[in-house]
Amino acid sequence: MALFYKKIQKINPQKREEPKRWFPILKSIGKSGEKEVAQYISDETTLNPKEAEMALYQFEKVLIRLLMEGHTVQLGEIGSFSLTINAEGSDDPKSVTADKIKKVNLRFRPVKSLQEAINKATFKPVESLMKEK
Repeated sequence: MALFYKKIQKINPQKREEPKRWFPILKSIGKSGEKEVAQYISDETTLNPKEAEMALYQFEKVLIRLLMEGHTVQLGEIGSFSLTINAEGSDDPKSVTADKIKKVNLRFRPVKSLQEAINKATFKPVESLMKEK
């Protein structure tokens, strides 16, 4: 299995006068929805597809609730989810208020084994995908 990339030309936003350079970017070959993921889970477990789909639905609800309560959510051998914020700084600690928070971000930190697997990814140009079909 390989990940596919395509080539795009980009300008360096900090050095606009420099010529554009070419970069590889990942190309998705499609989106797997909840039903498809549930089917894969069903194929690997004793759950039927509907039970797996319900488990995914319930996981989404529980994840949102725990994150909104301030928890970091550790998922076994997958990784952890947590929230971070982007905020405006202040010179005076008294002026630090919730109004300074500009954005809430969802962060996923994979466990070491998952990160190592990702680091072993191989790549193919997206044009090779067209040739394989």
